[in-house]
Amino acid sequence: MKVMILAAGFGKRLLPLTEVTPKPLLKIGDKTLIQHNIDHLIANGFSEFVINISHLGHLIEDHINEEFSNLNITFSREDSPLGTGGGILNALSLLGNENFLVINSDIFHQIDLKSLPNKIDAAHLIGVPNPTHNELGDFSINKNNIVVKEELNNLTWSGISVINPKIFTETNFDSSCFNIWDTVFPKYLKNGNVSGQMSSDLWIDVGTHERLKLANSLYNNQN
Repeated sequence: MKVMILAAGFGKRLLPLTEVTPKPLLKIGDKTLIQHNIDHLIANGFSEFVINISHLGHLIEDHINEEFSNLNITFSREDSPLGTGGGILNALSLLGNENFLVINSDIFHQIDLKSLPNKIDAAHLIGVPNPTHNELGDFSINKNNIVVKEELNNLTWSGISVINPKIFTETNFDSSCFNIWDTVFPKYLKNGNVSGQMSSDLWIDVGTHERLKLANSLYNNQN
């Protein structure tokens, strides 16, 4: 299964760091975020990667080519960030016709990826227990299917999913820039075509200065 790593965002909440360093290249310990993610993916059996880049993308490309010169990695370049959905749509020709894994480059985690299903209907999402910065959650799971309750959900989307490319090829989009959760998933969620699983493994969305410090603190305590 190929992997798409989403690495094109601006990282505005981490300014001024991200003025000169793209968020995927911020460090947790002695490695960059994207390095941690690729190392973890390799350890879980993945070997083919597509990485979308935009903001300071040349720095990401140079870093990846230096650290992972022997890996099968292709870059999907965007003139400006296209969002989680637009980025995938733009890279679809590189990803092929088989199901693929999508992962955010700005998460620090130890989620076991060996048990992900190969056969899915539309998508399969990994949820984690709600962190303090998302107490209302994103979704719940009922008999392995994702459901979104109106008020409180007990899981937060980890940013890790298995995607069936048909959800992009059979959908018409009004814009090339869009979010996958708001634009692509709704009709499949409504029809009960999105499955899911929960992970209690270490997971941090490194989207703010506070959570960047937390990730470094946890990493340093483990090493």
